[in-house]
Amino acid sequence: MIADLLVRGATVIDGSGGVPVPADVAVADGVIVAVGKLAAVTAAEIVSAPGAVLLPGFIDAHSHTDAVIGQAHVQHALLRQGVTTVVTGQDGVSHAGAGADGGAWGSRYFAGINGTSEPAGTLAEYRATLAGELRLNTAHLLPHGSMRYQRAGLRERLDAGEVAALRDDVEAGLADGAVGLSTGLHYIPGVHADVDEFVVLAGPLAAAGRPYVTHMRGYEAESAVGLGEVLAIARRSGVGAHISHLHGPAQELLATIDRAAGDGLDLTFDSYPYLSGFSLLSVPLLPWDLLRLAPEDLVERLSQPDALACMPPGWGDTVAQELDRITLAGVPGRPDLEGLTLRAAAEVLDRDAPTMVLDLIADTAGAVTAVFQQPSTSTEGDVRALLRHRGHMGGSDGIFVGGHPHPRAWGTFARYLARHVRDLGDWSWAEAAVHLAARPGARFGLGGRGHIRPGAPADLVLIDPRTVTDTATYAEPQRLATGISDVWVGGVRVLRDGELTRARPGAPLTWQD
Repeated sequence: MIADLLVRGATVIDGSGGVPVPADVAVADGVIVAVGKLAAVTAAEIVSAPGAVLLPGFIDAHSHTDAVIGQAHVQHALLRQGVTTVVTGQDGVSHAGAGADGGAWGSRYFAGINGTSEPAGTLAEYRATLAGELRLNTAHLLPHGSMRYQRAGLRERLDAGEVAALRDDVEAGLADGAVGLSTGLHYIPGVHADVDEFVVLAGPLAAAGRPYVTHMRGYEAESAVGLGEVLAIARRSGVGAHISHLHGPAQELLATIDRAAGDGLDLTFDSYPYLSGFSLLSVPLLPWDLLRLAPEDLVERLSQPDALACMPPGWGDTVAQELDRITLAGVPGRPDLEGLTLRAAAEVLDRDAPTMVLDLIADTAGAVTAVFQQPSTSTEGDVRALLRHRGHMGGSDGIFVGGHPHPRAWGTFARYLARHVRDLGDWSWAEAAVHLAARPGARFGLGGRGHIRPGAPADLVLIDPRTVTDTATYAEPQRLATGISDVWVGGVRVLRDGELTRARPGAPLTWQD
C-alpha cells in the first residue's frame, strides 16, 4: 500500500474507549485507510512518533468563533489544543443562518462575544464565506434568537402562524445542513420564548435526529428551573437535548439528568474546567427587566440622568459585592480598562462603581464583556463530577474578542489533558478521547469524526503526554497551549512543530458530512 500519510509507532487512542495500543496509522485521500502493524506500507509523508499518543482531533462542542474563525491567531490557539472542529451558532445568536435582518441583529448584539461580520443569510452563504479560509472544520447550529428576530423582531409573543413559520425556517436550515438548533434563554429575544414555542420548533429536530442545544434560563442556584424547562421540551417533543456550558451543584444536576435518562430521555451536556464564567457585563449585574431590552433601548434607559436612582433597591450593594470578582474583558473604545477589576476600573475613571457599570454598558451599547467568578454553588468538586459523567463532552465556550478574555479559549482542551487526565486521573487517556472527540462527533453528526479507524476522516492530533499543558491564565489569558505540536485535518498537516502551515484543508461541515 502507498498512502499519503503514515504515522508510525505512536500509542493510538482511537475514540472507542478501548485500551490504547501502539500502532501505525495510514491515511489516503483524507481518510484513514489502515490501523495496525503496517510495516509494508509506505507514504509520501512518514512521521515516526514513539513515545507520543495519537488521538482523533478534538471537537469543541461550544465555540463562539462564528465571525473570527478565519483569523490565523484563532486557528492557532485552537490547533495548539488539538481542536480540529468547532461547533458554532451557540446561545441562539449568530450572524449566520438567520436571514439578513436576523443576522445583522446577531452581529450587533453579540459583537463582544462572536465578533462582528456582515450577515450570512443562509448556511450555504455562510459556508461560502469560509471556503478556503480554514485550517480546521466548523459545524453550525441554527440560532433561534436571530431567526426569531428575523420573523418578529423583539416582540415577546408570537402567534401560532408565526411559530409555524419559524418551524418552517428550522426545517429549511436543517435541510441546508445545520447540526441542530441553539437557544439562549438569558438573551433576547430567546428570553421571551416559552416551552410551547420550543416544543413546536423541536419537532423537525426530533424527526431529523438532531439536537436541541440550549443556554438554559437558569444556572447555579436557578439550575432546577432551567433544567426543568429542558426536560419538559424533551419529553413533549421527543428531541435529544444538549445543555451548553453546564455548571452548578453537580450532585443535584446529575441526579436529575440520571432520572431523565432512566425515563428514556436523550440528554447530554458540555462544560469547561474553570470556576469563572465570561459573558456580557450586563448578564451578571443587570436586573431582568433591563436584560430584556434591545441594545438601543437599554442605552436610552441607562443614559437617563436618573438611571442609577431607578435601579432596584440594593442593586448598588450587589455591584459592591462583585468589585473584585469581575474583571473587564473587552471594552470597545477603552482598551486601557481591559484586564482591570471593577474596583480598579472605577478608580481609573474616578467614578463610583454602580455608575461606572451603567455608563460602560450604555457607552458600548451593551458590548462590554467580563470574566466573573462563579458563586459558591460551583466548586472544583462540581467541575470534576460533571466532567466524569457519561453525558459529558468538552466545550470551551471560547470567546476570542476583547483584549483580556477568559483563558478557556486558549486552554480548555490542554487543561483537560494536563490536569484531569495526567494529574488528577479523572479520565484515562481513552476516556479523554471519548469526551473530547467521539461523543461530540456523534452528537453533532460529524461523519465519523472523533475516531481513528478505517473510513473515518483523518483529523489527527499527535500529543506528548508528559508535557501537554495549558499556559493561559486569568492574568495572561492569550498564551498558547504546549505539548501538541503536530495536527492533521483531512490528512493534511495544519500544525507543524507547533506552528501553522499554509495549508487550509478545513471545511464548513454539514450534518453527517
